[in-house]
Amino acid sequence: MTTSFIQIEGLSKSFTLHNQGGITLPVLNLVDLKISSGECVVVTGPSGVGKSSLLKCIYGNYLATEGSVHVGPPETALDITRAAPREIVNLRRYTLGYVTQFLRIVPRVPAIEIVMEPLRILGVDLDEARERSAKMLARLNIPERLWSLAPSTFSGGEQQRINLARGFIVEYPALLLDEPTASLDAENRQVVVGLIEEAKQNGSAILGIFHDKEVRDAVADRELLLKELGVAA
Repeated sequence: MTTSFIQIEGLSKSFTLHNQGGITLPVLNLVDLKISSGECVVVTGPSGVGKSSLLKCIYGNYLATEGSVHVGPPETALDITRAAPREIVNLRRYTLGYVTQFLRIVPRVPAIEIVMEPLRILGVDLDEARERSAKMLARLNIPERLWSLAPSTFSGGEQQRINLARGFIVEYPALLLDEPTASLDAENRQVVVGLIEEAKQNGSAILGIFHDKEVRDAVADRELLLKELGVAA
């Protein structure tokens, strides 16, 4: 019998547009989802249906309008919708990883140090963190000459691979993936497929958004189809 590591019940999210007469824009409505360790669920649906909003609700960037989002083993799972900020920070540090297609550029910080940071926060020795980060950068085909440079001048694909290296450098028990292959060529997309498969084998519960059908078909165990909602006065 499998147990859920991510459990979502009755999750709804809406936005109030105060600069447009207080119109309410519903994005998610009563979403139920359970994801077990070692399983990858892919969110599908038309553009604008709320796929990224769902991930942001799970990560705690958006506060749900109603419902619950539990992350962790059933006996100790944290409800993101009711958690204190400190609890969410700790969950992100040790349990819940989040990889998007965009890298938050940190001025003057070398690429390898950006990748190393999650390991260092966990107390990993500097030399070990550097070695593991170098292996990850090499695996994602980032030339060694770029490792000591800040990624602000890198191409979009290179920045995305730095973001991927940072996101996969820790074996998080749960992972959220928002279009992680959007700017990648075929070779590097296959590298990411390999990283996701390894994360599943290591027991990660994964929820992802992939517009690339080949990648989606390669990693998905199940799909969650979101339907478009209307605008309420």
